[in-house]
Amino acid sequence: MGPGNQSTVSEFLLRGISHRPEHQQVLFGLFLFMYLVTIVGNLLISLAIISEPHLHTPMYFFLACLSLADIGLSSTTVLKMLVNMYTQCHTISYIGCLSQLYFFLTFGDLDSFLLAVMAYDRYVAICRPLHYTTAMRPRICVFLVSLCWVLTNLVALIHTLLMAQLSFCVPGEVSQFFCDIGPLLKLSCSDTHINELMVFAVGGPVMTIPFLCIVASYILIVSAILRIPAGSGGRLKAFSTCGSHLSVVCVFYGTVLSAYFCPSSVYSTEETASSVVYTVVTPMLNPFLYSLRNQDMKAGLVSLLRGRLFISQAQ
Repeated sequence: MGPGNQSTVSEFLLRGISHRPEHQQVLFGLFLFMYLVTIVGNLLISLAIISEPHLHTPMYFFLACLSLADIGLSSTTVLKMLVNMYTQCHTISYIGCLSQLYFFLTFGDLDSFLLAVMAYDRYVAICRPLHYTTAMRPRICVFLVSLCWVLTNLVALIHTLLMAQLSFCVPGEVSQFFCDIGPLLKLSCSDTHINELMVFAVGGPVMTIPFLCIVASYILIVSAILRIPAGSGGRLKAFSTCGSHLSVVCVFYGTVLSAYFCPSSVYSTEETASSVVYTVVTPMLNPFLYSLRNQDMKAGLVSLLRGRLFISQAQ
């Protein structure tokens, strides 16, 4: 079939987490709980940063953007999975699948880019403190986030439009609980060489370049921290500002690299587990990782909750 032929398939079947009926209620309750924790936690982080003046800094601005991206990533994948579990119908429409693919790629890549921007912010703060105010002024911060948003949307649009040109001869089962590039390419009866080329030419750099930027930033950060006198207490303070970010980076990229750079030729439990971690678990854990060890963030959350409680009592 030529690339101009449109797919006649109206829907796909999502494999899901488990096909056993006795597992569905338990999994539904578990993922619903995790999704609600993700939404509430990331919203609280964003609202605290917006409402508290002492959190109006570049680091927390990027954190608020990351929280919103995590809400988008989790909502794109988990909501459809919850609906399928509740209705016991594991299908997704062709248009719905392409839409899910677009938003999954957008928010997933946006997470990666924002983590790289946050690493750069820490590099400037620790290695170039005298230039921090100038280098990370509000206009530049907004520009960096806007650039990340434009690039990730462009990449997602390219992959989605190329996927829309493929033909799917018969309804097939997507070997994931959401629509992703790899499983969809396996179902196509068209020539997928252009799609595969774009995955390597565009998709690969989108993940590896931010990761390499993070690695380079932390090499420079560690080098700068080691030059601080051991007894001054500056080392511990510098490391503490990076600990939460580094924890999120390790979890996010560890699972992404496992799922995409070491994929199995067939559907596997390990591949699904990796996808669950970076699409469900990581967005849920981010608010805890960034707030539990951060006194400013704790104070902001306490102030936000006290303010909301006071308003509710006054009413």
